[in-house]
Amino acid sequence: MSRSDTPRRRGRRSRRLAAVLLAWFWFGFGAADVAAGKDVNDSVEQTEKHAVRVNVLTRGLEYPWSLAFLPDGRMLVTERSGRLRYVAADGTLDPTPIAGLPEAVKERGQGGLHDVVLHPEFPRNRLVYLAYSGQGEGGYGTELARARLDGGRLVDVEVLFRALPKSRGGRHFGGRVVFGGPGHLFLTLGDRGDRPRAQDLGDHAGSIIRLTEDGRTPADNPYLSTAGARPEIFTLGNRNVQGAAMNPWTGELWAHEHGPQGGDEVNVIRAGVNYGWPVVTYGRNYGLGTKIGEGTHKEGMAQPLHQWTPSIAPSGMAFYDGDRFLGWRGSLLVGSLKFRLLARLEFEGERFIREERMLEGVIGRIRDVRVGPDGRVYLLSDESDGVLARLEPAGD
Repeated sequence: MSRSDTPRRRGRRSRRLAAVLLAWFWFGFGAADVAAGKDVNDSVEQTEKHAVRVNVLTRGLEYPWSLAFLPDGRMLVTERSGRLRYVAADGTLDPTPIAGLPEAVKERGQGGLHDVVLHPEFPRNRLVYLAYSGQGEGGYGTELARARLDGGRLVDVEVLFRALPKSRGGRHFGGRVVFGGPGHLFLTLGDRGDRPRAQDLGDHAGSIIRLTEDGRTPADNPYLSTAGARPEIFTLGNRNVQGAAMNPWTGELWAHEHGPQGGDEVNVIRAGVNYGWPVVTYGRNYGLGTKIGEGTHKEGMAQPLHQWTPSIAPSGMAFYDGDRFLGWRGSLLVGSLKFRLLARLEFEGERFIREERMLEGVIGRIRDVRVGPDGRVYLLSDESDGVLARLEPAGD
């Protein structure tokens, strides 16, 4: 599956044009044209199933990316620029960032400090996992580190994984971390804006990888014995996965990924599956609207459970399994950067049923979606003055 240098040279001009158009779409429409949400603290929004109170807990976060709940009621929040912050249960933001982050963390375009996830036995071992864009030989690439949280500092920092090869671009880092089964975790990666890399098993870009919790390669990974393949690869053909969650009813990993102009996807992630990018996609080239690859279907490449055209630019994602919003139970909640909304998707098994779009324009570009241990839903907005908001039933 080695990629040819000749098509890459031929595609260089079109990729430069696509990068310009993407910058307009992502940063122009997606950021400059999209202001922060209105002042909604304690407002009530009516959805199909529930009246929802939007409680803005925290303001002043700089492009927050991810959220994790600590056993003592506090939260950890990452900021893309490379800060890890404590937020108290009442929403008070600790002004002093947590020290000791990996030295390689580097903000680069869409990259920076991404996901923060606690080890399943965090109360015992205090281990925290961080995904981030790391700078090193050849440029930048997604990395995974773990450390022990000791008060206001990370200690015993270990880099468990570096996506290789690194490259200079500032797009498509992926960056979600999900624990999947005893002793294993998944890390999502993007194609780094270089499409052919997603079909190259000798390249981490454009894949989802699977590791043991200490960074080793599991003995049952699908490409472990494939000549020339990176053994950590679990799936390939993924454009840019920024939302992933374990389905609590099936124990399988679900993920969504960004399409180009159209073709955002929801998939069940299974070992050795090729999800098609850029050979098959429902998306089109930015601005031009021209076809990408061979169409929408090809034997041996998976079809999505659901796809969005036009793109919603999905980000954080969570299954709702709490007891505060019983009408949402079993739904998949997905944040939209482009349309500044929360999408609620209903499935019967793996068959898509319907979508409800909620909170449109209420808090801004939704970057992360988490269901708290209290059954409420927590959202982060992707803005220079970002917020942490909590959704609760209006009757609470």
